[in-house]
Amino acid sequence: MSGRLVVGITGASGAIYGVRLLQRLRALGVQTHLVATPAGILNVHHELGLDRRELEALADVAHNPADIGAAIASGSFAADGMLVAPCSMKTLAAVAHGLCDNLLTRAADVTLKERRRLLLMVRETPFNLAHLRNMTAVTEMGGIVFPPLPAFYHRPQSIDQLVDDTVERALALVGLPQARPREWQGL
Repeated sequence: MSGRLVVGITGASGAIYGVRLLQRLRALGVQTHLVATPAGILNVHHELGLDRRELEALADVAHNPADIGAAIASGSFAADGMLVAPCSMKTLAAVAHGLCDNLLTRAADVTLKERRRLLLMVRETPFNLAHLRNMTAVTEMGGIVFPPLPAFYHRPQSIDQLVDDTVERALALVGLPQARPREWQGL
């Protein structure tokens, strides 16, 4: 592993997942490359009170979503994978159909074509048929569709615990050996 991950943040609700991923990856010493869409920045501000500068400070490198020439737009950039947290249905559709209309969707396309792990934390409910078909398409291409649905069998005591458990599961799914998801111990 190169020790590098790309993190995308879109305008779907659940900005805490992207922020917590960046915080956790920094604590683990993993280099992060952030691409936040304009709607993602808006939502981070609305849900968490952070501005663009504060969000970008959580990453090692922050990329402008309009910069299609950035390093992460190329398969020669050795990243271990990419997480989009949260992932809007617009971004899901773009990835499912190969529409590389911004750096985030281009980086996701590169992740898939290079057969690296792509995890999309999709946020929308209920799903319509287009959502489901797009999830199927991404899955068939090798991506992981991971709606951040919390587990309650550990009896979480706070929203932070729910978020942290979900983040650890996501990091494990992209193959990060340092991830520590809580395991079910049985009854």
